[in-house]
Amino acid sequence: MIHNNYNGGLQKPLGSGFTSSSTASDVISGVDLKGKLAIVTGGSTGIGLETVKTLSSAGATVIVPARNIEKANNNLQQVANVEIEELDLMSVDSVNSFTDRFLATNRPLDLLINNAGIMFVPLRRDDRGFESQLATNYLAVFQLTANLWSALKAADHARVLNVSSQGHQFAPFDFEDPNFEKKEYESLSAYGQSKTAINLFTVELDNRAKEFGVRAYAIHPGNIWGTELVREASIETLQKFGFYNQDGEPNKEVIDSLKTVPEGTATTIWAATSPLLNTIGGVYLEDGDVAELAVDEGFTNGVKAYSLDKNKAEQLWDLSEKMTGLNF
Repeated sequence: MIHNNYNGGLQKPLGSGFTSSSTASDVISGVDLKGKLAIVTGGSTGIGLETVKTLSSAGATVIVPARNIEKANNNLQQVANVEIEELDLMSVDSVNSFTDRFLATNRPLDLLINNAGIMFVPLRRDDRGFESQLATNYLAVFQLTANLWSALKAADHARVLNVSSQGHQFAPFDFEDPNFEKKEYESLSAYGQSKTAINLFTVELDNRAKEFGVRAYAIHPGNIWGTELVREASIETLQKFGFYNQDGEPNKEVIDSLKTVPEGTATTIWAATSPLLNTIGGVYLEDGDVAELAVDEGFTNGVKAYSLDKNKAEQLWDLSEKMTGLNF
């Protein structure tokens, strides 16, 4: 019997009954989350906002840490059971301040949903000199999870949900130069590396955490139109991906083929609530089920084995501790 997902040993669909067109409402139907507490980063827009609305509708209390408090208040004012807190994922001090405030409430944490992320950005660095997509999409996730570990352990079968992406296929993790100090910066490679890191972290976290009743999952929401992830993308980039035509107009045929926000949120909600996942973790999910290993060359469905590699997962954990100064 396989007990971990190193090298993709558990990457086989479970027959959930959900598909790429299932919505968050479909998945949450009949689920009762009263008494449960969730933290959802990036919960004021896009699939994060839909995640918060869906969890709230099932009775959960949801904490939404946000950089822009005014925007979060405006977008969440009609949603029940929501607490808004200040958090800037590019700031180590801000992450520590947020987690200190939460831990001071002495509440167990049932769901940590690391949803926030950035993409299509130029080269930026945080105050430690780390590349911004790696810092925001991965290192902040490592730091948040480490800081909140005691609250996760205190809950009854907590889950950590790390929003990954098919974009992990853009690049493996570069252990020699993760911060683009030697090689030329390429935004999609940086994004791909950050999401590969999320997958490696998830498989390693689950293997270490399961004895404490905490499980971890990596989630590909699908390719979605209508989020803020492309807000810094150039028109040339959007044309390259087919979102816009050569006249600079939205390409309706391509956009209509993408998931809606409710469809893109479905896999996160499934990961948060499905009893099928009670005894399995460390897996990469897409379309409301466990994904297959991606064995074909090029950009394809499923998860690349290099992002679940045992040795690389252990190596990344050690590197992450060094980069963040944490002993997790």
